[in-house]
Amino acid sequence: MNKQQTKLNPGTEIASVLNEALPYIKRFYDSTIVIKYGGNAMENEVLKNSFARDITLMKLVGMNPIVVHGGGPQIGSFLEKIGKESKFIQGMRVTDSETMDVVEMVLGGLVNKEIVSLINQNGGKAVGLSGKDGGMIKAKKLQMPADAPELKAPEIIDIGHVGDVETINIAVIEMLIKGDFIPVIAPIGVGEDGQSYNINADLVACHVASGLRAEKLIMLTNTPGVLDDGGNVLTGLSKSDVNKLIKSKTISGGMLPKVNATMDAVAAGVQNVHIIDGRVEHAVLLEIFTDSGVGTMMKAG
Repeated sequence: MNKQQTKLNPGTEIASVLNEALPYIKRFYDSTIVIKYGGNAMENEVLKNSFARDITLMKLVGMNPIVVHGGGPQIGSFLEKIGKESKFIQGMRVTDSETMDVVEMVLGGLVNKEIVSLINQNGGKAVGLSGKDGGMIKAKKLQMPADAPELKAPEIIDIGHVGDVETINIAVIEMLIKGDFIPVIAPIGVGEDGQSYNINADLVACHVASGLRAEKLIMLTNTPGVLDDGGNVLTGLSKSDVNKLIKSKTISGGMLPKVNATMDAVAAGVQNVHIIDGRVEHAVLLEIFTDSGVGTMMKAG
C-alpha cells in the first residue's frame, strides 16, 4: 500500500475527531464549566472568535458554560487615552474613584458586551452582567500588607477600590442557566456601603466555580500551563504535588496566586481545574474534548 492510500481523507479525519469527542460530550452533559477568559485570547481577533465558537458549541452539546472575564490591558489603554497613568502595587492596579469609573465602563460595558455579542453572533444566547447585578458578588476592601524589616508590624497599603470576594450569590447565575443562557460575568463587586470594587478575575472565577461546585474550572492564560524547571508542562497535579512545587519555587511569581486560588476551588468541591494556553486557537475545545487535552490539570488529593 502506498503513502497516498494510507492517508486519511478529510471526511475520515473529521469523523475521527468527532468519535474522540463523543465520550466527553456524554460525560459532561449538563455539567457546569466555569471559564476564566483573559490574556491574549481577549486581544487577538482570531482567538476572540474561536473562543466565542467554543463556548457556543459547549452549550449546544448540553454543557453549562459560564464565562468570567478580565480586561486589564483594555482598562490601561482607556486610561492612557484620557491621560491618566496606570499605577500598580504588588501587581494590583491602584484604583481611585476616577479609575473605578473607567473600570466599570470598560469591564461592565465595552469588554463584557463585546464578548456577549460575539457569542450571540455564533449562535449562543449570552447575557452579560457584573457582580453588582442582583448583589451577586458581595465584596470587601482588599487589605494589602507591605512587610518590611524596619516595620514592627506589616503596614496596610490603601490601593483604593480594589476588592476581595466576601460572598457569591449563585442564585442569579443558576436562574440564567435554567433559562438556557450563557452568563458572562465582569469581576466587579459591591460592598455593604454600596461602593463598587474592582476584583481580580481569577479570584472571581474560582469563587463562582466553588459556589456552583462546578465540574471544571478552566483558566486561560498566556503560558502553556504550570511548567517544571525544564519548561515542560506539568499535569495531573494534586495538592501535595503543588505544595512541593511551591516549596521548590518551581511555582512562583504571577503563577503562585493563580495556583493557590485554583487549589482553594478544588478544596471547595470543583472536580478539576485546568490552566491552559489561551494563545492556542480553540484551546477550550481541545482541553474538554480530546484525550490529550492541553495545559495543566489540577485535582483533589
